Amino acid sequence: MRAVIVTEPGGPEALRVVETAVPEPGPGQVRIRVGAAGVNPVDTAVRAGVFVQVGVVAERARYGVGWDAAGVVDAVGAGVTGVAVGDSVVALLDLLDLELGAYAEQLVVDAYAVAPAPRGTDAAHAATLPLNALTADQSLAALALEPGQTLLVTGAAGAVGGYGVELAAKDRGLRVVAQAGPGDEALVRGLGAAEFVPRDAVLAAAVRAVAPGGVHGVLDAASVGAGALAALRPRGRFAAVLPSNTPLPLRGTTVHLTQVYADGARLAELTALADKGVLTPRVADTLPLERAAEAHERLARGGVRGRLVLVP
Repeated sequence: MRAVIVTEPGGPEALRVVETAVPEPGPGQVRIRVGAAGVNPVDTAVRAGVFVQVGVVAERARYGVGWDAAGVVDAVGAGVTGVAVGDSVVALLDLLDLELGAYAEQLVVDAYAVAPAPRGTDAAHAATLPLNALTADQSLAALALEPGQTLLVTGAAGAVGGYGVELAAKDRGLRVVAQAGPGDEALVRGLGAAEFVPRDAVLAAAVRAVAPGGVHGVLDAASVGAGALAALRPRGRFAAVLPSNTPLPLRGTTVHLTQVYADGARLAELTALADKGVLTPRVADTLPLERAAEAHERLARGGVRGRLVLVP
């Protein structure tokens, strides 16, 4: 089968398409024939060797790339229940030290990381859900805000931010202040935001103008850091998504770093919300595996609305 790997970490050119053996599922695992794989910022970090440099991953001959997958189960290991050959599924591969990732024709993943795919969408759109929707959902769970409280979502037009706006406004009953690009107001209001703050405004001042005293919580999907913390009222709650820009918990605030993990049971609930129209999967473009480097280049340039998706 074909898969995208990295043997020498570097820029997008480090991504290589190779022929490799079909992986076999072990006990408690399933194999998925991949229909689509999402392209995410964490993939660029794997490609660049960031996790090796900081000691999270050991040096090895090759690294697989890709966390998000949608496809059809074509084999199951011993002891697997609730998932069968022929099921359409989505999955989150949340392990970094792997020889094969989701950028492949077939993928082996633990059964607990798998959920039924949304019934009303194709594999490309379904593949945008696992990493991004779970990151938004786990961030909101950590914030633990009450219905009616106010939440600032930075990067609200992005993948994590967009799902964060929808989950906060439509599923949790929060009043959302969305920060995004000047041209994204209609988009984020359509996702459920009550207030809009343009990215080029002074964030804290603009937020406090529409939420006097500051917001109760922040989902910092754009990794703004301290600038977003200043929009938070004292003893508020802040969810960061990148360790490199996680602010200090000033003024009695609570700062949480979301380190997303696979949760097939919750992912199944999120795919059901997609079927109900609560969540809106967005695809910027689909490309074949051979153009994985191009997808990484486009992601690095920014301005992508929705996820780029690779189709084996």
